[in-house]
Amino acid sequence: MTSANGSPVPGEARPDAGALSQSGASQSLARRGWAGRHTNSSVLSTDTAEARQQILAAAESAIARYGVSKTTMDDVGKQAGVSRPTVYRYFGDRDNLLAALIERRTRMLFDRARDYIFGFESFAEQLVEGLLYLIDHGRKDPIVRILVGPEYLGVTSPIVNGSALAAELIAEMWEPVLRRAIQRGEIRSDLDVLDVGQWLALVQFIMVGRRDVTGADDPGTREMLKTFVLPAFMPTA
Repeated sequence: MTSANGSPVPGEARPDAGALSQSGASQSLARRGWAGRHTNSSVLSTDTAEARQQILAAAESAIARYGVSKTTMDDVGKQAGVSRPTVYRYFGDRDNLLAALIERRTRMLFDRARDYIFGFESFAEQLVEGLLYLIDHGRKDPIVRILVGPEYLGVTSPIVNGSALAAELIAEMWEPVLRRAIQRGEIRSDLDVLDVGQWLALVQFIMVGRRDVTGADDPGTREMLKTFVLPAFMPTA
């Protein structure tokens, strides 16, 4: 995540200045420097993992306010009470920060979804109702909606699609569900969990971005999942 070229103009509002871009982080830092900035890095925890979470929480607030495209590293640093170089020190670059933010919000959603899913007895119900839950709540989550919404795919898609991040997270989410279903003989035993993660990641991203999917109570979407997604898991006759 880097700032746009150009020096700041004192007292002038620049909504697009310093906008997040995909390259040139080190050059931008070298050009602009940090003379005259006063930040309080002591607000961060001395524990590295906790400090990263503090910065991610600040990034969530900044993105919710400005949008992912216009949020700057300055915005994140100011929200966290630290300097921009401090943010770079913990995350390295823009892609790493956004990937960590996607992972953070996804795990929070998946923790809630897993409890919901295990409230159903059969795998068919767990899969269909679980996907509907994830789609519905993913669209309602203000950060998840920004990160995977169609209007921001140009920013976030290279991060998600250019790595195994989405597949790995979704495979981790569904692994205990699949394992128990295999033990019960409900689904195929030859399924590769990571392959399943890639397939369900595609399904979820498509559904989250569709404007015509109204939510968990949409009967058309439920029937579509039963007809075209569920059969892929069923044992062969």
